[in-house]
Amino acid sequence: MSDNDRITKRGFQSGATIPYVVPDSLDDLKGPASGVVSLPPELRPTPANRYDLDVLGSAISFYAHVISEARRVEDLTRYLNRDLLLQVWPYLVLPRYCFPKWHARFPELAAAGRPDPPRRPGPSQ
Repeated sequence: MSDNDRITKRGFQSGATIPYVVPDSLDDLKGPASGVVSLPPELRPTPANRYDLDVLGSAISFYAHVISEARRVEDLTRYLNRDLLLQVWPYLVLPRYCFPKWHARFPELAAAGRPDPPRRPGPSQ
């Protein structure tokens, strides 16, 4: 019995079994690129429901919720925008099994990498 089988038999759904969806093409992502948006209950894991896509942190949170919670490609194409996805991708924190599905379909996302974290200033000398 694998670890994933044990987890599932105990009532938890393994991340490997969650049906993450991926669009056929990034060009299919025609959602809003700016403004304040809301999500339906099935796409929001928290009570917060207003996201300002013009604020980077809010856009990152919105995209992470949509990508990790969507179970239909139509949800992705409705709420995500290609250009904004390319902007926020390096900052997204997504479930472990979600990234490989997106990277396999879109190598340009895998190549985008992660930005260097901001450096804290050291002590003055």
